[in-house]
Amino acid sequence: MPGYRDIKNKITSIKKTQQITKAMNMVAAAKLRTAQGRMESFRPYAEKFASVMGDLSGTANPSTFPLMAVRPVRNILIVLVTSDRGLCGSFNANLISTAERYAKAQTEQGRTVKFACIGRKGASYFRRSQYEILTQSVGIMGNVQMFNARQVGQQVINYFVDEAVDEVQLLYGRFINVVTQRPTIKKLLPISPEGLEETSEQSQKAVYTYEPEPEQILNQLMPMYVNVQIMHGMLETGASEQAARMTAMDNASRACKDMIVNLTMTYNKARQAAITKELMDIVGGAEALKG
Repeated sequence: MPGYRDIKNKITSIKKTQQITKAMNMVAAAKLRTAQGRMESFRPYAEKFASVMGDLSGTANPSTFPLMAVRPVRNILIVLVTSDRGLCGSFNANLISTAERYAKAQTEQGRTVKFACIGRKGASYFRRSQYEILTQSVGIMGNVQMFNARQVGQQVINYFVDEAVDEVQLLYGRFINVVTQRPTIKKLLPISPEGLEETSEQSQKAVYTYEPEPEQILNQLMPMYVNVQIMHGMLETGASEQAARMTAMDNASRACKDMIVNLTMTYNKARQAAITKELMDIVGGAEALKG
């Protein structure tokens, strides 16, 4: 059994760790309120944008628009959105493992998978993998802005138009609630009415009159659609990251509490054993003097 002084020092150390995890929990909760507010404000806009795109692209000729060009899929680009920081449980690990499973399934079909990483965690992991990283954006997930999504979107569009990739998939962590964050894959390019049907069906159908003609509007809306969906994925991932970190720090605080309870019991036993030993020595010495 370790000395009770060593146990006392360990208890003190764990109490300091518990203070840190509680503070990080409170910080994550404050950031979550801001991130969740931005995400919930942007989500209806992104869904309505996808609904309008589904309505417009249904009447368009795919051969007229480069972003609707359907060709044999040989190269796939995965836009992976992770966090820049850790200490958020298995959140990033779930996103990365989902990306790996999807990439492996596509590779087995004879396709080449490439990555565009948003967030340091995903970029750091796939930099050491067999997959090529075409572009990476790190240090931007702490304060997600539209111009960041626009930069990534323009790079993705250029790769698709130049036929460096034939299909683009967006993978991000969708915020369900504070406890649940779900890895989600959504096809970005090529834009097709079939890929937008699910979003369109969720909203009430209405008849719209477009001016100028839908074909002219699509030239402006298609790049915006890509940017909006990337921004949506970044906001969802940002809110999910803070929720996962808050949950992880809460679990860590409770684990520290359990460790302190167990160590306190061990400390009391060690201290009692030391006191008993000292008493036995005193009694033994007194008996020896009497003899």
